[in-house]
Amino acid sequence: MGNHVTVQDLIKQFDLELLTGEEGLNRRLTVSDLYRPGLELAGFFTYYPAERLQMLGRTELDFISHLPQKQRQQRLERLCHEKTPCFCITREQEVPTELQAKAKDKGIPILRTAMSTTRFGSKVTNFLERRLAPTTTMHGVLVDVYGVGVLITGSSGIGKSETALELVKRGHRLVADDAVEIRQEEEERLVGHAPELIRYLLEIRGLGIINVMTLFGAGAVREFKRISLVIHLEAWKEDRQYDRLGLDEERIKIIDTEVPKLTVPVRPGRNLAVIIEVAAMNLRLKRMGYNAAHSFAEKLSQSIEEFDDWD
Repeated sequence: MGNHVTVQDLIKQFDLELLTGEEGLNRRLTVSDLYRPGLELAGFFTYYPAERLQMLGRTELDFISHLPQKQRQQRLERLCHEKTPCFCITREQEVPTELQAKAKDKGIPILRTAMSTTRFGSKVTNFLERRLAPTTTMHGVLVDVYGVGVLITGSSGIGKSETALELVKRGHRLVADDAVEIRQEEEERLVGHAPELIRYLLEIRGLGIINVMTLFGAGAVREFKRISLVIHLEAWKEDRQYDRLGLDEERIKIIDTEVPKLTVPVRPGRNLAVIIEVAAMNLRLKRMGYNAAHSFAEKLSQSIEEFDDWD
């Protein structure tokens, strides 16, 4: 079953007044788009998106008030579709009696707010987009390193949590350990956070569970962070060729978004925290237009060409 928001959630979030339809508080909003019926009030219902939250502002209500009574009743009845989650009246305006009666018959809640139509619509859209965004959960650790959200993945026991602890000691911030809940808020934007039960907690084998905020202070944690880089830790394999230049950028797909991925081999003597710090700084440099690997490759090609010309 996909994500959804109930009418009751909407009332709590925006402190809305419930005028009628108490029995419909569990109706679900499954799309983030709102709708202001215009053509429908004029009698054209062919493409009526009944599954959306129906918002009636000053313009719609004024048009309704000028309709002949028979037309007004027919059109408002057709607005009350079985799929309609609710109606929202803005600017604390009065609800047409015909709409109130039909909504009550079908158990469709009518809500009211003092906010303007534009302001309310913007707030509700943002709220629904966040709540209805595609989500997934990944095993790993999410850390904010120099403002870059780094998701550290790898097999159990490889050292993800220990590396995160070292990063926290070096002044960076923990977002989530073990289970990272990821939400795609918009295209190319993944935001990760910790499940409420394990928020701010870090599990270190041999030590147990520690509360990072209690030990290191509020500045050592944050609730959520956009994921910009995935670093996969794996045990060193002698027969594997690891990237030594950084010319070929590997990417991983999470939900519908591709994120740069680095594979870092783990063996005694390697300081993973420092490597991850440098990886985060290097990503920032790339965003600013400087790529050390490409610069080296260009200089190398230029040197080879000069040598060939000299020869």
